[in-house]
Amino acid sequence: MAEINAVTKLVVQDGIAIITVNNPPVNALAHVVREGILHAAKQAIADDAVRAIVLGCEGRTFFAGADITEFGKPLKAPGLDEVIGALEASPKPVVAAIFGTALGGGLEVALGCHFRVASADAKVGLPEVKLGILPGAGGTQRLPRLVGPEKAVAMIVGGTPVGAKAAFADGIIDEIVAEPIPGAIAFAHRALAENWPLVRVRDREEKILATRGNPAAFEAAAKSALKKFAGVEAPNACAQSVRNAFTLPFEDGIKAERDLFMKLVTGDQSRAQRHIFFAEREAAKVPDMPLGVKAAPIKKAVVIGGGTMGGGIAMCFANAGVPVTIVETTDEFLAKGLERIKSTYAVSVERGALSQDAMEKRMGFIAGTTDWDVIKDTDIVIEAVFEEMGLKQEIFGKLDKLAKPGTLLASNTSTLDVDAIANATSRPADVVGMHFFSPANVMKLLEIVRGKDSSHQSIATAIAAGKILGKIPVVVGNCDGFVGNRMLARRTTECERLLLEGALPQDVDAVVQKFGFPMGPYAMGDLAGLDVGWRIRKHRGVKAPVSDALCEQGRYGQKTGKGYYIYESGARTPTPDPEVIKLAAAKAEELGIMRRNISETEIFERMFYPMINEAARILEEGIAVRASDIDVVWAYGYGWPVWQGGPCFYADLMGAKKIVEALNHYAELTGDAGLKPAKLLEDLAASDGKFESFKVAAKAAA
Repeated sequence: MAEINAVTKLVVQDGIAIITVNNPPVNALAHVVREGILHAAKQAIADDAVRAIVLGCEGRTFFAGADITEFGKPLKAPGLDEVIGALEASPKPVVAAIFGTALGGGLEVALGCHFRVASADAKVGLPEVKLGILPGAGGTQRLPRLVGPEKAVAMIVGGTPVGAKAAFADGIIDEIVAEPIPGAIAFAHRALAENWPLVRVRDREEKILATRGNPAAFEAAAKSALKKFAGVEAPNACAQSVRNAFTLPFEDGIKAERDLFMKLVTGDQSRAQRHIFFAEREAAKVPDMPLGVKAAPIKKAVVIGGGTMGGGIAMCFANAGVPVTIVETTDEFLAKGLERIKSTYAVSVERGALSQDAMEKRMGFIAGTTDWDVIKDTDIVIEAVFEEMGLKQEIFGKLDKLAKPGTLLASNTSTLDVDAIANATSRPADVVGMHFFSPANVMKLLEIVRGKDSSHQSIATAIAAGKILGKIPVVVGNCDGFVGNRMLARRTTECERLLLEGALPQDVDAVVQKFGFPMGPYAMGDLAGLDVGWRIRKHRGVKAPVSDALCEQGRYGQKTGKGYYIYESGARTPTPDPEVIKLAAAKAEELGIMRRNISETEIFERMFYPMINEAARILEEGIAVRASDIDVVWAYGYGWPVWQGGPCFYADLMGAKKIVEALNHYAELTGDAGLKPAKLLEDLAASDGKFESFKVAAKAAA
């Protein structure tokens, strides 16, 4: 055995050169890996005793992608294209031994080999689009030559990996094997014994020629793949690069792919998406968490309340294979809750997203009872009842008496004081907020709210629970609305004002959607139910003239067929309603507000700048420990487009000075001192500083 470098080994067995790489945790194709593969391949090719080459990895996966920490830095030779070129040009068969995931550059390396075998549980894909780029080492040119441009454009624009079975059916891999490297060795021996021709992927022209002769099917596939990505650069570049695979010679297609890659990787959208990628991984890190703190095991769960949120949370546990019991007050409520869960799963089965067997298995993890004694033998309890402090305190008083010591007691509150809830128990150290987002079984964000007495183990257990459930946990401090809803309240205030001052709901929604949100604030309010905000306002003694009047008329949104919009015959598509404008005009007259035409620019600034201002206050107060945490909350909980990077990232692009000037203007225009710039924002404007460098002291998260 020869050690090529710190991460690469080469051994020759019975005429087969086996190159293995071990670069934990995911064998990213960093410089040292590329260098090792290239040197090992050259050595194997030059060795007369070697008749074939197997390329594999140690650890838990094949190459899971490029080392994205190298993006934006000067390239250190050899580049990935040089490594792939050497493998592809080998006069001896090269077999990739895939297991785990072969993603991005990992699949591109495999496509540079003559053959590919994979374990049955392996996944392959080109997900670069999710980082705002495209495959930059030949992926958009080689994959179409195996699967056809139509399938390739769907895979590359969507960025979703496929399993080994589908990859085999499509011709991406040549055989499914029990063990990757032994299987690849056996495959190589067969290739030699049967004298299989070495046909490079780049030379497989049959499917390329078919599409070149009739591109209509490709254009239809591209249009379908791109329909969700209006205004997003990377998906459109991916589609164009795949189109180049059948309209340009291979070398020209490769050059065009590289040019597109370089344009994207230096652009703001890719920077934003890479920012979110790293921010997501930072968000669950608690700066003052002592070393050695371990999460408590979670083998059983209880959810209090079987309504929409409680049922969705229970589904999260069932989906993760954790037994969960829903506790309800009556058999009737319990039956309705369980039926709602079953119906939700049934829709997934009907759509083909879930098998009937999988549905039944998941339902098997969910039980229901009206007997609170079930709480005595559980590891985590999540309360998911109405947002009423008295009710929550009553429930936590019961939990305190029933739950065993060390049980994590969590509230799914979206706005209420976690400390006040914890004070209803004799063990506030065991209490945290776990704010799921609706629908809980779908949305990825989990705001973990740290009370003043929450123990480190409780926080660690909540984070671990979030990861078990497939969520993205973000630890935040305790205040009214925490991070996401506190900022959202600023936007909601401006929505009400804009209606009174002359804006139309559809115009405001159009501006927000143009920025990249899936829905505008008024359509979103109708979807969520206007009565939810109305109930919260009444509890706080806050008025919203237009919204309150709509609710008083029974216009709660989609569920009543009318809200800010009309929803005819149960339709989900909003139709503008002149009655809402008449109502807004009448309320404006009562309040002495002169209505006017409001520009798109003003709408945009009033939708986003007050939220950015509130983000600055949240950081000043230590409610969030990193500006990037706020970006993660908004990207995964509120639909902020990832290619816009989150409120703080976007503010850095705009520049704090511009935002401060606009906020001062709107504070004067509305008479709302709450719109005056936060001190942090003013400081950033004065120093030309950026949110990205802001981190508060560890203790500030307490």
